[in-house]
Order: sequence, then C-alpha cells, then structure tokens
Amino acid sequence: MKRKNSGGIVFSTNPDFIYESGAVPENETLPPGKQQLRIRTESKGRGGKTVTVISGFAGTLKDMESLAKELKLSCGAGGSVKDGLILIQGDVRVKVLKYLTEKGYKAK
Repeated sequence: MKRKNSGGIVFSTNPDFIYESGAVPENETLPPGKQQLRIRTESKGRGGKTVTVISGFAGTLKDMESLAKELKLSCGAGGSVKDGLILIQGDVRVKVLKYLTEKGYKAK
C-alpha cells in the first residue's frame, strides 16, 4: 500500500482543500566527467568480510543501479546499492578505479 504524502496534514475541515503531491523530482544524472567518486574498503560491521564502497554518485537511483551492475560484471563480484552507496564484495579497488577512469569518471 502506497501512502500519499500530504505534507504533514492529517485532516482538513475545508471542503475545497486539495492535497498536494509531496513528490520531489529526481535529480538528473551528471555526466561522468563531472562526477567525483570516492572509492574505499570497509570490513567493520560486516562479519570480517571486506566490501569496496563507491560514494559520491550524483544522479538517479536507476542510473546508480546501472553503474553498480556494470561494476559487478567488470569485477566478477557481487554487490548492491544501499543508502546512496555502491557496494561491491571484496577488495576490488584497483579494478573499480580502472573501470571508472576508462568510463570518464573522476575517482579517487
């Protein structure tokens, strides 16, 4: 069941009141040359398993998921998109950096 965002208004006695959609338009995805991505590894809170984290992607969720899929295929590893971060299983910083720079992204 999808909830309607009413901007905090629960009830109105005004019969002419119109609930406005609180939908925020998604940001457009910046071209790769204007993206500034950060690559790091983490193992804390992951049961000792290492994960490569890519942060700083500016764009739509669909484009982020598409980039994550390409990175997973390139690295031959699993991964996901979570909380605005791209997570790739294992320490694959070198492969990720190489792939991103070949595609025109600015990555550190």
